[in-house]
Amino acid sequence: MGKDILFKTEAFVFSYRVGGLLIKDDKILLQKPKGDDFSIIGGHVSCFETTAETLKREFEEEIHAKIEIDRLLAVGEIFFSWGQKPCHQICMYYKVHLLNDHEIPLDGSFCGYDDLDNKRIELDYCWVPLERLRNGLKVYPLELIPHILNDKNEIVHFVSRNLP
Repeated sequence: MGKDILFKTEAFVFSYRVGGLLIKDDKILLQKPKGDDFSIIGGHVSCFETTAETLKREFEEEIHAKIEIDRLLAVGEIFFSWGQKPCHQICMYYKVHLLNDHEIPLDGSFCGYDDLDNKRIELDYCWVPLERLRNGLKVYPLELIPHILNDKNEIVHFVSRNLP
């Protein structure tokens, strides 16, 4: 595994990330750090790694599941606070499916973890009904939600600005 494409300067952070949209039986699998909001499963792309390779690696590392990429759904330019610094993130979002339905629970929630900045972060992985997204459940980035719910089988681009 190479070095993540994640640059931190005194003034800002730049992040190149990939996210996987795993939807099954009208539910989406989301991750939720303890005490935080839901987000899309994924991680930082490593140098000389394709986004598809990254996404497969992240699902194996985080939830021990093998996935296959279906197609690119969206490209996001996302601006948010990373601690005390502004972050500029480019993220590719793919629709994915499990290669083996028996590797993870297909309902409810289960525990997992991720590593970020050499820290282990405990995560809950939750199957969330798409209806909850339609009813306003906060999942970041918020601008991606309409494209998940109204998938027109085309690649979309969105900008998310959540800087103070």
